[in-house]
Amino acid sequence: MHPLQRVFRAQRLSAPLTSMCWVLLRTFRAHNSTSCPDPEGKSSEGVQKDFSSRLATGPTFQHFLRSASVPQEKPSSPEVEDPPPYLSGDELLGRQRKVYLETYGCQMNVNDTEIAWSILQKSGYLRTSNLQEADVILLVTCSIREKAEQTIWNRLHQLKVLKAKRPRSRVPLRIGILGCMAERLKGEILNREKMVDLLAGPDAYRDLPRLLAVVESGQQAANVLLSLDETYADIMPVQTSPSATSAFVSIMRGCDNMCSYCIVPFTRGRERSRPVASILDEVRKLSEQGLKEVTLLGQNVNSFRDNSEVQFSSTGSANLSRGFTTNYKPKQGGLRFSHLLDQVSRIDPEMRIRFTSPHPKDFPDEVLQLIRERHNICKQIHLPAQSGSSRVLEAMRRGYSREAYVALVHHIREAIPGVGLSSDFITGFCGETEDDHLQTVSLLREVQYNTGFLFAYSMRQKTRAYHRLKDDVPEEVKLRRLEELITVFREEASKVNATSVGCTQLVLVEGFSKRSTTDLCGRNDANLKVIFPDAEVEDITDPGLKVRAQPGDYVLVKVYIPMAGLKLPM
Repeated sequence: MHPLQRVFRAQRLSAPLTSMCWVLLRTFRAHNSTSCPDPEGKSSEGVQKDFSSRLATGPTFQHFLRSASVPQEKPSSPEVEDPPPYLSGDELLGRQRKVYLETYGCQMNVNDTEIAWSILQKSGYLRTSNLQEADVILLVTCSIREKAEQTIWNRLHQLKVLKAKRPRSRVPLRIGILGCMAERLKGEILNREKMVDLLAGPDAYRDLPRLLAVVESGQQAANVLLSLDETYADIMPVQTSPSATSAFVSIMRGCDNMCSYCIVPFTRGRERSRPVASILDEVRKLSEQGLKEVTLLGQNVNSFRDNSEVQFSSTGSANLSRGFTTNYKPKQGGLRFSHLLDQVSRIDPEMRIRFTSPHPKDFPDEVLQLIRERHNICKQIHLPAQSGSSRVLEAMRRGYSREAYVALVHHIREAIPGVGLSSDFITGFCGETEDDHLQTVSLLREVQYNTGFLFAYSMRQKTRAYHRLKDDVPEEVKLRRLEELITVFREEASKVNATSVGCTQLVLVEGFSKRSTTDLCGRNDANLKVIFPDAEVEDITDPGLKVRAQPGDYVLVKVYIPMAGLKLPM
C-alpha cells in the first residue's frame, strides 16, 4: 500500500461544471505542523566587548570546557561576527532596518534569497513586503539570458525614482544586486547605475552585514569572489512564505559541465557538494515544521558527490548513463546522489521528494531503481535535451547524441512505469540549420513530454560559444522556430496528459487557484498543476464531520480535463 494513501477510503462526490471531480479527501498534517519556539536565549550582557580588550583578557581553558558542556541556545539578540578592523560590532548590526527582497530566475535563486535573509535576520534586520517602507532593497538576479538581465536594468530605473524621492527625514535607501548578475557584470553595474550601493555574488552572502555597514559610510561595496568550498551548509534558510507546503533544499552549488552556451560555471563557480549530514538535518527540520514536499536543488543536482567523510574518499568514479560522456576527468570517491536520495526518502515517508536540475549523463540504474521503489520519491524526471540534432548537441558540448538520449528515455520509461518527463530546449543555437530544427521538432513528437521549458538562444559573454562560435541565426528565425516548438510541444503534451482523464491522482494542496477563488490547486506526482473545486467532504477519521482541504493536505482527485505544462521565456 502506498504510504501516502494508507488513511484514505474511496468516497465519491459530485462536482458539476468543474474540470476536476473530488473522489476523496483526508486532511493529513503532521502532528507538529508549526515550529516550536526555541528556549529564550541567555543574556548577552558583557559578551560584546571591545576587540582589543578581548584579546588582552583572552579565554581560559575553563571557558572552553564550559562552552563544550553547555548546549548552544538561540541568542535573544542579533549575532555579530568579529568585525574587521575598520568596523565596530555595532556597525554590523541591522538595528531593525527593513529589508525588501525581490527574486528573479531559477529555484536556486529562491533558495539563495532564503539563505541571504537568514544571514540578515541574525544580524538584526527586519523583513518587509512593502517596498515603500524598505530601508534596504536587494534584488536576487539571473544572468542565464539577456532578457533576464534587461528585466533587472528596467527594475533599477524604477528604483532610481524611488530612491530620489526618499524623504531626508528617513535613513538613506540602499539598493543591492545579489546573485549571478552581480557576479557577471560587476563593475558595469556600479559604473552604469550609481544608485546601486552594493554587489554580492552567489558565494558572498555571508558578507552582506559587512557590505551593508560599508555602504552606510557612503561608499559602494562589492564582494563577487567565487569560492571552491562555500555551500552554506551551516545556514538554515528561512522560508519566505509561512504558509508554504514545500521547500527547496540546496545540496550542491556550481557546475563543471562547461556546456558551450552556458554562463553558470562563470557566475556560480565549480561544483561542490554539501555534506550529507547537513542536508539530512535540514530535511528533518522541514519535516518537523510540517512541510510535505522538498525539492533537492543543484545546477547539476544528480552529480552530487560528498567528499567530506574520509572513509568514502577512495571509492570508485560515478557510473554514467549508457552512451554519455563528460567534459571533465572522472571524479573519484565520495557519497553519490543515489546514497543521498536513499537517505532523504527515509526521513519522512509522507514527505514527497523531488530534485532538479539534473543532467542526463548522471542517471545510473541505482538512481532509477530508487525512484521506482520509493513511494515518496516523485515519479517525475527532468531530462534536459536542449536539441534533437546530434550535430548541434556536439557543438553544445552536451556529451551525448540524439540516439543516446532517446535510448535513455526508453530505459527510464521501462524502469519507472508511468513516469512523467519534462525537458529544456534551446532553439537557434550557433549554426543551427533548418534540418537541425526539424530534428528537434521530431524529438518533441517522439518523446512526448508532460512539461517543457523552451527558449530562443541568447549568447552570453565568457562562454565557449562566445569565444569560438558565431551567433548566426537571425532573431526572427529564432522566434519563428521557437513558436513552432511551442506549438508541437502543446500538441504532444495534450496527447500524453489526456491519458490521465478518468484516473484518480494524489494531489498535494498548495492553496487557492489564481484563476478562481472557488477552486483549489495542487500538484500531482508528475508535478502537473491540478485544479479542483473547494468543496466540503467528509473527514474519514470522524464520520459526519465536513472539512475543507487546507494547504499541505493530500486529496485524491479524478481528472476530467487535461492540460499541458509549458514554461515560456522570461
